[in-house]
Order: sequence, then C-alpha cells, then structure tokens
Amino acid sequence: SKTEKRMKYVAAYLLANLGGKKGTKADIKKILESVGGSADDATLDSFLKAVEGKDIEELIAEGSKKMAAMPAAAPAAGGAAAAGGAAPAAAEKEAEPEPEEEEEEEDDMDF
Repeated sequence: SKTEKRMKYVAAYLLANLGGKKGTKADIKKILESVGGSADDATLDSFLKAVEGKDIEELIAEGSKKMAAMPAAAPAAGGAAAAGGAAPAAAEKEAEPEPEEEEEEEDDMDF
C-alpha cells in the first residue's frame, strides 16, 4: 500500500537523524540501499517536502497525536492461545535433555 511504501522513508529519515545526519535525500537513499531497498525519487521528494523545516520531536509529536486518534483493534484470541500453547511445549523440550544427560553420567560410572 501507499502508506507502507512511505513508511520506509519515515524510518530511514528517523534513522538518519538518530545517527546525527540531516536526513537528506542522499542520507535516506544510502540507508535504504544498505538494506537492499530502493527509493522512488518522486515519493522521496514528496516526503522531504512534507517534513522540510520541521523538528524531529515536532514530527514525532504530530505522529503520536494521529496514532492516538486511530481506533485500536483487540488481538485475536486465537493468536494469544497459540502463543500460550507454544510456551509449555518449549518448556517440555528443554526438560527432555536433562534426563538423557543423567543417564549418560550413570553409564560412565559403570566403566
């Protein structure tokens, strides 16, 4: 979607600023290319025009207000159950090797 495509520019811009850069077109392209991405010049130019002259903290505050106004969806119950069910299975797998190690130690004592 258009929003997903624009998010890569937002992320690269924030990373550039975090790294002490200005978040220029060259900075953003370099970051995107470093992870195998590419930049559409028209979309990047549009993004840079939208953030021109704005402070990073101001942009984050604006974004936070927009996020707060969005309706939040509850997580699917099935996802929570699947995650909960996976944890005990992982614990069982971790518990299995311990008895095997004890058996090996007992075998060594027979020699």
